[in-house]
Amino acid sequence: MNLPKPASVAAVVVAAGQGLRAGGTVPKQFAIWRGKPLVRHSVEALAKAGVAPIVVVIPANWEETAVEVLTGVPGVRFVHGAASRQGSVRAGLEALADDAPASVLIHDAARPDLPEAVIAALVAALVSQPGAIPVLPVVDSVVRGANGLRGAFVDRDGLYRVQTPQAFRFDAILAAHRAWGGAADAGDDAAVAETAGLAVALVPGDERLKKVTFAEDLKDDSMTPAAVRTGMGYDVHRLVEGEELWLCGLKIEHTKGLAGHSDADVAIHALVDALLGAVAAGDIGDHFPPSDAKWRGASSDRFLAHAATLVAEAGYTISNIDVTIICEAPKIGPHKSAMRARLAAILAIDIAAVSVKATTTERLGFTGRGEGIAAQAVATVIAKA
Repeated sequence: MNLPKPASVAAVVVAAGQGLRAGGTVPKQFAIWRGKPLVRHSVEALAKAGVAPIVVVIPANWEETAVEVLTGVPGVRFVHGAASRQGSVRAGLEALADDAPASVLIHDAARPDLPEAVIAALVAALVSQPGAIPVLPVVDSVVRGANGLRGAFVDRDGLYRVQTPQAFRFDAILAAHRAWGGAADAGDDAAVAETAGLAVALVPGDERLKKVTFAEDLKDDSMTPAAVRTGMGYDVHRLVEGEELWLCGLKIEHTKGLAGHSDADVAIHALVDALLGAVAAGDIGDHFPPSDAKWRGASSDRFLAHAATLVAEAGYTISNIDVTIICEAPKIGPHKSAMRARLAAILAIDIAAVSVKATTTERLGFTGRGEGIAAQAVATVIAKA
């Protein structure tokens, strides 16, 4: 999403609660949901949409955990929360005040699945209104009740379920929170805005923005065997003189290079097979046959990008990859960080989801004799929500 320019959009993600209703030994915002800490999902979605900076409001004494679970997400800052949600939101807003953005999104970390379309609708609404919130219509019948008995019917016309993030022009919502002061906790930030006389527009929400509240909510019912799939890949190429050595998309200086029809990047070839295997899309030879002259000397980056496209077309996203390079020489250690970064860039995933390792065979076999390099890879993909 391209946010309106020159207006800047920042975010405050409220993750300061203890999450006691969700059980466990850590606050629920740091618990694992769909393979990642709960808070990381929405923070990544905001960062991907171009929102920056993102102030994450955390409980005291949980700084180390917060930094760990959000490592690699750009533009993140941390601030301690308060005893109430409203106090925590104000702490986040005050942290932005010295370099105030034009507008701000205030979001609850307990709503991890944040669609980009909702972000775009909220930002667009701020062109004409000082505030905007995502809502969904109430579709079920509504009644009052008392003592376990049905009471009067309530007309659901004009009733909406309110979600987050809630969007505001920054100066206006900061002033509203400052004016709220020590009053009782508000239901949400829209209530604070309306108390200050600000109009709040309604934009379409999304059912994906459901709130994770209880322990059973963390048991991701979409994580069935069909929703999580794993593929494995293995490849070998000979080391010969007069060839370039390419590994994980990087050219490595060495006395020999790998021989093959393409650039013979054995690590990428193994990874391509792992990704294709995860979505049952054949193997690298099916898509890039060595008998086809057009692939002679081709960069293996193209093979990997194609595999990532097939994963997406199959309805999956890449959760993580793990590549092991097997050789006596060259030494892989000095290049691992750059290799991780290159693979992450080709696949358009976070570097935190990329592992590159190396090992030897203790001078046994063809790799031990320096005759070639082998690589194996494992890739895990997750069905899109």
